[in-house]
Amino acid sequence: MKTSKELDGPIRRYIMDEEPANLIEAARQYPYAGGKRMRPAMALAAAGAVGGDVSKAMPLAVAIEYIHNFTLIHDDFMDGDEKRRGMPTIHVAYDVPTAILAGDALFAKAFQIIADLDVPDRSMREILRYVTQAVWDLARGQEMDVNNERRIVSEEEYIETIRLKTSVLFAAAAAGGALAGGADDGTVRAIHEYAMALGLGFQIFDDYLGVAGDPSKTGKSVGNDIRKGKCTAMVTHAVRSIADPAVLEEFKAILGDPGATEEQVARARSIMEDAGSIAYGRRLAQEKVDEALSKLDVLAPSEHKDFMVALARYSIDRES
Repeated sequence: MKTSKELDGPIRRYIMDEEPANLIEAARQYPYAGGKRMRPAMALAAAGAVGGDVSKAMPLAVAIEYIHNFTLIHDDFMDGDEKRRGMPTIHVAYDVPTAILAGDALFAKAFQIIADLDVPDRSMREILRYVTQAVWDLARGQEMDVNNERRIVSEEEYIETIRLKTSVLFAAAAAGGALAGGADDGTVRAIHEYAMALGLGFQIFDDYLGVAGDPSKTGKSVGNDIRKGKCTAMVTHAVRSIADPAVLEEFKAILGDPGATEEQVARARSIMEDAGSIAYGRRLAQEKVDEALSKLDVLAPSEHKDFMVALARYSIDRES
């Protein structure tokens, strides 16, 4: 199975030297910098797991990675983030107009690459449906995420937000890879459901790391999500579970306060821990991954299926 480093060559192949050079450099920065590359790896694994030619899914894998990085460029600007993967974010390293255009350019390039897929017309149409729906849903999810800051939403609203913001691109990659591999409709649906559940587990665990992780490994302060008022499964659980009204009000007062001190952040975390909310977040992530793994029963044993199992387990067994 292709590793992140083995994907470097294909990912670097499609952006040619053109003018203006600063736009090309900006568009290249994130995809060329590496990262987990779970989404392109999933597209390739799905193609192989259904008995197809993995190489036929490579253009889709690259396109999915470009789309992912297009969203990161825009997200970083919207969130005001100044660093990603140890480098200045695009809007900081260049400027805001260049960052917006670099994201747009990656988005356009992704669909140009998809046109290179050597698949039957019906499969091409289905792949395009999955990918375009995912991009539409990503925009909805990002806006919901913005709207959810500094307000308490239900767990159902939280799950729907992360389904749209995170899971849909995992699922488009997996379903598209299965289609490129020649899978039947039932198998494509099962693989799509696998990736959707995996994406939920991945994001719930990411939120868990934001509170319970080691900042030296996660690269972010434990207080970031608390000060931003990020409403996660742990927060919704805490609000449901804190029995003492005074403690609940104290927790709500700290949550979403950008000026919260380290002591206040530690107190909010302690309240969540006492309510069993941090453990709940970890458990919920595990449940989603178990659901994802159950969907792989449709696949025959293979190294590619093994990789998909390992990918699901990795999503909640990581330190960053």
